[in-house]
Amino acid sequence: MTPLTGVQDIPGQCILGFVHYAVPKIESLIHAQSIARDAVRDIVPLATKVAVATGLWSHLGPGGVLVLARGLASGRTNPSLIYRFQANIHPNKEAIRWRDQVCTFARLNETIDGIVRGLHTRGIGVRAGTGTRAGTGTSTVMILENRPEMICLLAAMSRMGAAGVATSFRSTPSELSFLANSSHADALFCSEQTAGIVREAMPSMPKLKKNRIFCVDHIPGFQTLDDLLDTGYGTEPEAGEDAAVVIYTSGTTGTPKGSIRKFPRNAMLGTLQVLACSPIRTDDIHLAILPFYHATSYAFTSYSHAVGANVVILDKFDPDGFLATVQEHRVTQTALVPTMLRRIVQLGKERISQYDTSSLRAIMLSGSPLSAELTRDAMNALGDIFYNYYGSTETGLNTVAIPRDLRLSPGSIGRAIEGHDIRLIDDHGALVENGQVGEIYIKGPMVVQGCECCDPIVQKQHDEGYWSVGDLAWIDERGCYHLAGRKGDLIITGGVNVHPAEVEQVLDSHPGVLETAVVGLPDETWGERVCAVVVPREMSDTGLLESIDVHCRKRLSGPKIPRQFDIRESLPRNPTGKVLKRQIIEELTKQTLENGRNPTLK
Repeated sequence: MTPLTGVQDIPGQCILGFVHYAVPKIESLIHAQSIARDAVRDIVPLATKVAVATGLWSHLGPGGVLVLARGLASGRTNPSLIYRFQANIHPNKEAIRWRDQVCTFARLNETIDGIVRGLHTRGIGVRAGTGTRAGTGTSTVMILENRPEMICLLAAMSRMGAAGVATSFRSTPSELSFLANSSHADALFCSEQTAGIVREAMPSMPKLKKNRIFCVDHIPGFQTLDDLLDTGYGTEPEAGEDAAVVIYTSGTTGTPKGSIRKFPRNAMLGTLQVLACSPIRTDDIHLAILPFYHATSYAFTSYSHAVGANVVILDKFDPDGFLATVQEHRVTQTALVPTMLRRIVQLGKERISQYDTSSLRAIMLSGSPLSAELTRDAMNALGDIFYNYYGSTETGLNTVAIPRDLRLSPGSIGRAIEGHDIRLIDDHGALVENGQVGEIYIKGPMVVQGCECCDPIVQKQHDEGYWSVGDLAWIDERGCYHLAGRKGDLIITGGVNVHPAEVEQVLDSHPGVLETAVVGLPDETWGERVCAVVVPREMSDTGLLESIDVHCRKRLSGPKIPRQFDIRESLPRNPTGKVLKRQIIEELTKQTLENGRNPTLK
């Protein structure tokens, strides 16, 4: 990993001085704990480098160090520690701006504490019959749009040692009841926008009584967040022991799966390792536009707050609205999924130039594959400001491609983040050579502790604690990883393995193609045939299919050339931008059964 500018220039005596100050303080707090002193000595120098590189160094005093030390000593290094830390060193700094509302770090931390106390007064997170804190086994569902309360609630669940279950505000009543029941939710928070969904789902959520359902707005029939906070302010609550976040995966391969992200004692080290290779700074203005129930949004909002950056929350995404917000608030960094980036690029350089985006120096991408063509188009339109991360709900963030990587290896997911070990394994369990495709197995500090309702592919582990979610990749001559699709998407045609991502990359390079999805469909002769769903730049392009066929035959070997095409105005996607290939296969299979062989079959 290329070191961050400035980190390597930190005077040695500066780091040593801080280490000599901090390590004894921390060790004195953890002498009775099970934390290895070697781990502490790993964390402190890395924390010092991150503090200097991000600009946090100039704000860090003994009080802030002791907050972190106590968290490390107790093993409670979950996201709620961020807000106690920032409330100590930046109490009056703006933490969140949403619409016309502004919230400081001190107020944010007070609200988090108030939620914890308010829930305890109602017996939520308290062991029955004892009046003592339990935390373990307690979970709370949040069905909210992007707003500050979502951040407060997720942090409060961590602080009370409970699990926060964030779900889409677009969920149907049946989806909400499934998530609430499968996560054994003890409480639920909604908004005016989602209250109707909750009302309809209530009969099928027997555990959730009305006195445990709260609305962050004031509407008839619901207790409010203010009611909860009125009983919840006072002394600082004791931190919980078993904090977790339950993030439900997108369900692109079937029923959504709840990934339980507990926060182990080395969670602080894992966070620092990501921050050490990120462009996030203390004086940043981060634009939160991805939905907070999405792991990418939650991660980069937390990382931004970890160093004291201000977060501007935008309710919904549209390309012009995004650019206007960047201009208005002088946004310096943000996180997007490639689908959003594509919509911005489609505006064209002339329209993009109508907005002042000069403040924007970093766009972090994650959530779905980034094509080489989109990489080049985006960098040509907005500059070399992109950082492409790879990770999953189950493993956290694992690799990053910095702008130089994306110029020289377009579409790459870069190199492993420090502290993460990656293996590419073939079907026989052996390591593959560079240039060959293998299944990604990851070992790192933020791998989930378990899953609810998982299918077998998500639970696969290699030896020595390596974890796989079924993604495939290869390594180029520069040492950068490139995604090659998901193992479950592999097409086997005539006994030949075809990786959809390779075919999609060739299709996307055609000048008349906007985006594509490649799937395998049943075929009597070949077992499966390669089918390409194509979204053209111009729907009126009558010669497009013939042109694409010629384009593919020049660049792909026979089995990889699509034998069936389907032209569409758009690809089906879930709310976080992932293409729903299962839905495409079902639609095309039904179409074939109803209409016979497709006229575009080659």
